[in-house]
Amino acid sequence: MMGSESFKAIALFTPGGDIVYCIDPRKRNRWHIDLCAKLQTLLDLSAAPHFLVPCYTATLDRWIDPHTQQTHCVAEAYPLVFDYAPLLNALFGLEVEWKRVSCDTEMCDPIAIASYYEQFPQLWEDHDWVVRVQHRSVEERQPDLSLEEFNPHGYIFRLFVSGNHNTTERLLHKVHLFLEQSLSQPYTLKVIDILKHPDLAEQDQVLATPTLLRVWPQPMRRVVGEIEYQEQLFRLIH
Repeated sequence: MMGSESFKAIALFTPGGDIVYCIDPRKRNRWHIDLCAKLQTLLDLSAAPHFLVPCYTATLDRWIDPHTQQTHCVAEAYPLVFDYAPLLNALFGLEVEWKRVSCDTEMCDPIAIASYYEQFPQLWEDHDWVVRVQHRSVEERQPDLSLEEFNPHGYIFRLFVSGNHNTTERLLHKVHLFLEQSLSQPYTLKVIDILKHPDLAEQDQVLATPTLLRVWPQPMRRVVGEIEYQEQLFRLIH
């Protein structure tokens, strides 16, 4: 047992079975981003593997009720890592019952995850790693930084179209104007013609055009079909 203190514990797994995790008494946010960055460093990846969140994560939140002084604990794991519950208890120094968290079909779809194999083959290798990431001091890290401060790319969008014609140009102009007026963070908008790049459409499970994807920040969101109202775009970025 870790005593009676409050803390938050987070574990991030790879498809190959390696684990990076942290135990943070200060219970700050954004640890998932730190753990992705740690995997990038450990495995020398070309980018941080944010697609592992949330489907390869488990979290444990332990706190003490200030009124009753009773200890409470909530432990949640996604289906792809639920079988590691005994190992998680050993890592976090507790014996708790883990709850299986329902997984969004789009984010945790095995086909979608497998599409990252070519870019990140190291994640599918078993290095037999269990790595604890120490939380940083307040001097080393400002608390509650926004997602964009950790992600130098800001927002990332992909617009899937079929051919280059007047309708495509009008749609691109509409999306670009909206993003310029609505986002204070930097963004990247990539236009992909599925006639030239059907593999990219298959990778992102694009079944119809036009489709506008918000790839980052997670979770991924999409608008399928003609964009007739700005409310569709507002739902994409909020």
